[in-house]
Amino acid sequence: MTSRRNLSCCRLFLLLGLPAACLPPAVCQTVPASFSSLASPPVDSAAAAPQRTPQAVVPVPAEVQGDLLAARQRYLDAIQAYLQAPQDSAAVANKIGVAYHHMFDIVDARKYYERAIQLDPEFAEPVNNLGATYHAEKNFKQAERLYRRAIKLRPDSAPFYSNLGTAYFFENNVKKGAEAYRRAFAIDPEVFERASASRIEEASSIKYLANVNYTLAKTYAQAGRNERALAYLRKAVGEGFSDRKHLMNDPELAAVRETPEFAQVLNIRRGN
Repeated sequence: MTSRRNLSCCRLFLLLGLPAACLPPAVCQTVPASFSSLASPPVDSAAAAPQRTPQAVVPVPAEVQGDLLAARQRYLDAIQAYLQAPQDSAAVANKIGVAYHHMFDIVDARKYYERAIQLDPEFAEPVNNLGATYHAEKNFKQAERLYRRAIKLRPDSAPFYSNLGTAYFFENNVKKGAEAYRRAFAIDPEVFERASASRIEEASSIKYLANVNYTLAKTYAQAGRNERALAYLRKAVGEGFSDRKHLMNDPELAAVRETPEFAQVLNIRRGN
């Protein structure tokens, strides 16, 4: 059994597939007149401009309510709101699945992802998300199959490639994992940096993290982003990456090795 000391977290992307809906302007509340009068001097009613007719308040659609609640991490309330929305919507089913997933209720999350796929077989996001449920159960082969299926539906999705790479790394398939990460980075160079509520953490080993961070160091170095490359290199070495041959000879790190900071990374490796 892996000790808790050797466990950390990886992050998988869960995708909604639609931008978060915004409240229509009519829903925004203005300051009540009674409050405004406290801060303003008395006004001669005869000279006052004619009052406008109050606008009717437009009800907030249930799906939008769910989006707002989910954004505040109120997932149970979000689910209740989504359940009031049309249930023949693949987008709504996927959002319910994501809400359950964020609560680590894999069974119900899978149920709604499968329903979303049934409603719209071409909807890539629930396919990716369904893969993440199998990843959580360490069924990495099934996760990989679903991530590849999602990529076939949406080959321009950096998060899908990132998830696929993560699954490969969990199986210690560093070569395929690195290739998937490079594809993700080529589509979106910020995919590994962007903080997002769409990501969910899964337990992972320190060895996995060391390999992932070393791969990311090489990826950023190839792109000429030495500062980010060094940051990931420090993480990798701090997590136990100790292959001096790779550190000193991998061509992707050639420019990084010429920096003074690289020597500091080697000191971390030596425990100094």
